[in-house]
Amino acid sequence: MSGHADSKRAIFLALGANFAIFVAKLVAAIFTGSGAMLAEAVHSLADCGNQGLLLLGMRQAKRPPSADYPLGWGRALYFWSFLVAILLFSVGGMFSVYEGVHKLTHPEPLKWAWLAIGVLAFSIVTEGISMHGCMQEVNKARGDQPLWQWFRETRASELLVIFGEDLAALMGLCFALIAVVLTMLTGNLMFDAIGTIAIGVLLIVVAVAVAREVKALLIGQGVEPKRRVQMMAFLEARPEIDTVYNLLTLQMGNEVMVAIKARMSPSPTARAMVEAINIVEADFKAEFTDVRWSFFEPDITD
Repeated sequence: MSGHADSKRAIFLALGANFAIFVAKLVAAIFTGSGAMLAEAVHSLADCGNQGLLLLGMRQAKRPPSADYPLGWGRALYFWSFLVAILLFSVGGMFSVYEGVHKLTHPEPLKWAWLAIGVLAFSIVTEGISMHGCMQEVNKARGDQPLWQWFRETRASELLVIFGEDLAALMGLCFALIAVVLTMLTGNLMFDAIGTIAIGVLLIVVAVAVAREVKALLIGQGVEPKRRVQMMAFLEARPEIDTVYNLLTLQMGNEVMVAIKARMSPSPTARAMVEAINIVEADFKAEFTDVRWSFFEPDITD
């Protein structure tokens, strides 16, 4: 069974790690002239800004409902998550590809290669710690789901983005380390340029994958499939309900709206039926604590 993940913990871990890595990689890039290192420094700086945007989104999502926003601000988190994916694509991915192509056409000698290797090793360890913390929260959320299934079905956009960023950062660092080592051993600057381009392509692929999932939430996804199955099973087991015709759900950030259409079991009076509906709704919200809004339509046909 899946549990509740602490997305904010994962974000702060990533923010601290990326800022430390940015400073280290920027210093190394200045001394070594490595394009791969500079690309990684820009990536880490972009990640710091991205995590700030996610924290802003989480804060906005907590705003209470109003006359203008009767269902609250929960989906604001999806907007900021999508914006982060765009920034990861443009600032991280496209810049890295541009820098790599520039290095191919205007190669520059690699200086202080051992410093670059040391900084990259430090960065891999630091990013590994952040990734470990992120995976702890992901594992809480996915339960016994395969990782890829969780990635495709999760409704926690902020955790999805942090996972994608951490994964891309860790793999990008490995690419950069390989590029610097090969350049140092062979003296061929082409490896540094290819490493930079590879980092850019990696970031673009991850950004597109994350944006694709967040786009679905922006359009209006329901709860996770397994969650909907649990809700249907709960309703169908209620003695007050004869037949469940339809169950509509809408994910609103960390909260959920549901609309239920069902045939009620026979009641002696209309008041008794209304009381039965109220009992079902109260027990439903107690069982599924993320449900904030529920609309129940009794009917005799679908």
